[in-house]
Amino acid sequence: MRFTDARLPSTHPSNRQLRADGYGRSTADSRSDGSVCPGSLIVVSNRQPYRHEYDSEAEDSGGGGDRSTGTSSITVDEPTGGLTAGLDPVVQASEGTWIAWGDGEADFDVADDDGCIGVPPGDESYTLQRIDLSEEAVDSYYYGFSNRVLWPLCHGFVDLVENRSNDFEWYRTVNERFADAVAEHAEADSIVWVQDYHFGLAPRMIRESVPRSTTVAQFWHIPWPTPASFQHCPGGRAILQGLLGNDLLGFHIDRYVERFLDCVERYLPGADVDRTQRTVAYGGGTTRIVATPMGVDAPTHDGNARAVDSDQLSSLFDRYDISRENVIGLGVDRLDYSKGIPERLAAIERLLERNPGWHGEFTFLQTATPSRTDIDAYQRHGDLVRSEVMRINRRFGTDDWEPIVYTEDYLSNEELSGLYRRADLMVVSPLVDGMNLVAQEYVAASVDGDGSLVLSEGTGAHERLGSHALTIDPTDVDGFASQLEAAVTMAPRERQRRMNTLRNRVFDGDLEWWMETQFDWIRRVHADKRREGGDRGSDSDLDRGPGSDAGSDTDAGRSTDRAGDSRSESRSSSDGDTNEPPSTV
Repeated sequence: MRFTDARLPSTHPSNRQLRADGYGRSTADSRSDGSVCPGSLIVVSNRQPYRHEYDSEAEDSGGGGDRSTGTSSITVDEPTGGLTAGLDPVVQASEGTWIAWGDGEADFDVADDDGCIGVPPGDESYTLQRIDLSEEAVDSYYYGFSNRVLWPLCHGFVDLVENRSNDFEWYRTVNERFADAVAEHAEADSIVWVQDYHFGLAPRMIRESVPRSTTVAQFWHIPWPTPASFQHCPGGRAILQGLLGNDLLGFHIDRYVERFLDCVERYLPGADVDRTQRTVAYGGGTTRIVATPMGVDAPTHDGNARAVDSDQLSSLFDRYDISRENVIGLGVDRLDYSKGIPERLAAIERLLERNPGWHGEFTFLQTATPSRTDIDAYQRHGDLVRSEVMRINRRFGTDDWEPIVYTEDYLSNEELSGLYRRADLMVVSPLVDGMNLVAQEYVAASVDGDGSLVLSEGTGAHERLGSHALTIDPTDVDGFASQLEAAVTMAPRERQRRMNTLRNRVFDGDLEWWMETQFDWIRRVHADKRREGGDRGSDSDLDRGPGSDAGSDTDAGRSTDRAGDSRSESRSSSDGDTNEPPSTV
């Protein structure tokens, strides 16, 4: 693997204008008013952009002061990547407000009585309002309904849905608290941008408590399920009603948009769906539904990879006893059942069965970050992954070689950039994934152009990258293994050709492009509202029938009327159930 500072000429993105198909990068000249946001911006997210923590190292050394007297040293964790880091400068520029869960130990010691604090530290450009959540609220709203119901449901794992008592009511209560906080800051010209599945009810609540001319938008970062899966959602009708409180609702890809419209048509009989315009008229207003695939901060990943210290990478290989001469495969995932890690391990095992010549010559490094370990399904999944790694290593390993190096250690951004650059192949094999940013990070960091991306067809990223990646169905072990074989034996010229195209696509559709596209849509919707006087009408025509509240819901996950594997449901927009809304919706 080369380590050169020379950029491949074909991979350097130029100053691209927005193409006719909408997938280029717009320039500042293409904006209607030259600004990022047409009004004051209010961002709503579960995760906060800045977290205040007590400096435990200073306290342990005796130099950190005393928390009880307010003299303890406090540190600030700042955004390092992804959406949070991308949005931060936008909110700074608009001098707006960010509302999020305050999960840091010292968060409320430094905030005022309303939980507000000026950020960034030392250059207070906007207000961060923190919502203080009790342990019970976090357990029920976050670990409960958000991640025991919506997460598995939207990823097609209907059998893993846990409808615990009180979870939906806590989810509603927390959504109300965030909506109330928005109402305190919203003005007639405000833009409210809600992030993700933690706030499925909030947009309708916000709509009912802010001026009619306020624009409410949301981006749903995970997949949207098929109607067959969605029928098992406790409070599902209320979720649909909540999301249709938005003026603009965004998903990553067209497939999720179509599924959402399918669910609205099936389970909200009063809604008027226009599939040509991709709008839904409901509750006295109209919601526009759009698909805009999210990207990564490609230039930063490129730069980090070019700055890799080869000695640091050598130290990392020494730490995990990896031969520098081996062909290296890489997996970087949260330890989540949607990521297809057991299926990946099965394919590697099949590769080793069929290719004894690769024994001792191929090493797969799997980094896994434990996640949501308070949920039983995640604990069981982690146990399965670790046991499979041990079994495969016992079967094929020798005294001086293990085919799979597995670690749950924290890796710094520098170490991860080095691994991205060094890996001969990157395996991204989720069963279902809303987008998958790791695949794009790998491509952006592949500055030498000689790696291969093995990519699941179940990812949103496959829509953009699939033609030049090696496509896999994660559940087809033999086909998966064949694509791994193709990756490790591919001719250098072919690897280069594929990676050049992948890099152009990742740079064309990077995080900056995605943010600009979001605000282009927001500006358009905001302008339409102003022309129309901001009148969404009343909510008198909302469906108040059975199933609109969780109180009438049955236990999701215990339904016996569904057929087939829930994972396959999530990969198909067709299903065979009736058009009658079931009791869980």
